[in-house]
Amino acid sequence: MWPYPKVLAHRGAGTLAPENTMAAMRYGWEHGFAAVEFDVMLSKDQRPVVIHDEDFGRTVAGSGKVPGYDAAFIMQQDAGAWFSADYKGEPVPDYASVVNFCRSRGIWMNVEMKPAQGYERETGLVVAAETLQLFADLSPVDKQHLPLFSSFSRAALLAAHEVAPHIPRALLIREAGPDWKLHLQEVGACALHIRHDCLTRDLAAQVKDAGYGLFCYTVNSPERARELLSWGVDAFCTDRIDLIPADF
Repeated sequence: MWPYPKVLAHRGAGTLAPENTMAAMRYGWEHGFAAVEFDVMLSKDQRPVVIHDEDFGRTVAGSGKVPGYDAAFIMQQDAGAWFSADYKGEPVPDYASVVNFCRSRGIWMNVEMKPAQGYERETGLVVAAETLQLFADLSPVDKQHLPLFSSFSRAALLAAHEVAPHIPRALLIREAGPDWKLHLQEVGACALHIRHDCLTRDLAAQVKDAGYGLFCYTVNSPERARELLSWGVDAFCTDRIDLIPADF
């Protein structure tokens, strides 16, 4: 089942602001989105920071890897200049800052745990522990306001379950192999998150008939969004929040 919003802004504001930054979160919110997806990775000193790539060079200039630096250093890096001069100096935020911003505005969160290679279990443990602190005021049964963890890493999801079993989990996959249901059961997932162009109408029916939520990434065409919803897809994230509004 899927008690969450239908349309999520991917990485804050999709392609309209520098991804996974506070500027992106603000942009998405100002354009009517009260549901967001973003990525969390651990720094060298085991702090969750909001960034997608393990390697510097795309959204953050230079070389090196996220787990090679402390959070204080990472959070001083410019994560906006690559996008446009208007966002020069926009820093990499930490997890707590993004959560606090979203919670203060009633924005629901899909937190993708994005472990650097070799840090799968640690990422699940640390992100889950910090999430417990950040949402300590909410009831464990308040599914509509608690975040949803998602990850391609089953190890990260299993570790998160150890620490915060009441925080719902979703398994991210690119395409479904024959064991997709077993993998969902293994991590106690409530939903399957799949790349939209790897989903078929038949698979969508199988997932829904099995009682799982069904989410697609990353849907940037209104026509494709309508088709997926007609197949029973519960929700999707989009980079094109200018073409697909929150109330689509």
